[in-house]
Amino acid sequence: MAEPVALKLTAKDFKSDQEVRWCPGCGDYAILAAVQSFMPELGIPRENIVFVSGIGCSSRFPYYMNTYGLHSIHGRAPAIATGLSVSRPDLQTWVVTGDGDALSIGGNHLIHALRRNVNLKILLFNNRIYGLTKGQYSPTSEIGKITKSTPTGSADSPFNPISLALGAEASFVARTIDSDRKHLQSVLREAAEHKGSAFVEIYQNCNIFNDGAFDLLKEPETRDEAVIRLEHGQPITFGAQGEWCVVHPPGGFGLEVRETASVDPADIVVHNSSVPEPAYAFALSRLPGADLRHTPIGVFRSVQRSSYDDIVREQVSTATAKVTDPNAELASLLGSGDTWTIL
Repeated sequence: MAEPVALKLTAKDFKSDQEVRWCPGCGDYAILAAVQSFMPELGIPRENIVFVSGIGCSSRFPYYMNTYGLHSIHGRAPAIATGLSVSRPDLQTWVVTGDGDALSIGGNHLIHALRRNVNLKILLFNNRIYGLTKGQYSPTSEIGKITKSTPTGSADSPFNPISLALGAEASFVARTIDSDRKHLQSVLREAAEHKGSAFVEIYQNCNIFNDGAFDLLKEPETRDEAVIRLEHGQPITFGAQGEWCVVHPPGGFGLEVRETASVDPADIVVHNSSVPEPAYAFALSRLPGADLRHTPIGVFRSVQRSSYDDIVREQVSTATAKVTDPNAELASLLGSGDTWTIL
């Protein structure tokens, strides 16, 4: 990743000259503004930043960032970004994708980028619908979802993107919400500082084809009891007065929500995002039900391990150091064995 330097950039410097074209009221506008506003904090020249996207509403993102960018093909952004990250360590590489792009045709590319711990910042905009193709159900749509492609209700069980990322042993996994700018930017900062794959799921409202999908987490009268804010080193409590908490069930596995007054304070789980094994973070990711009650947001896991980029570059350097005359080695390779001359 490029080292920060002394620069005086503003959010305006990261706004391109392209007209932003999403549906009025789309949550993508809020995410774009948040990213453009926090980018100057990195102190990285714009020419050392690149955004790579696939196909979908979210994938228009590179057009609106005044950095380098690639609008690639459906689901393949992590693969293209992997090659870029490995070959250009001077760049900070971001992937912008959606729940359809990343988890359907791009599913294998996503999990292998995370498994390898490629030095990428992956932002997955999850609106639980296919927006660009006009409202079909997506891999994160709930069972029974009625859409143009499932008129009698979806029969598919949805992916939990956080659980999926943790199952792939991603070294950084987080979740945030498009309309909570302060929280969104705090998560982006941590992702930007992470060495290796940083996966951030962003709940994003599609007000045309799936409006209100996350209202439970946003409305003042419900959000306090629905949203669990994870803070490293702090007991996991939530509610307007902290009346709910997360504990280990007696004699059981996983985690559960209990009334704070009904448990010994010593039994309340203290959040630790740096636990080496992903089992604890995975248990946290299984808390929300289909109705989004008890939804954790924040950093689930942040651990350090060797990045794919560093390992590959070290292998190349080691192999190169053994070659005394590259031209002679190449000539020997091309001339070895049976050869044919075509005239």
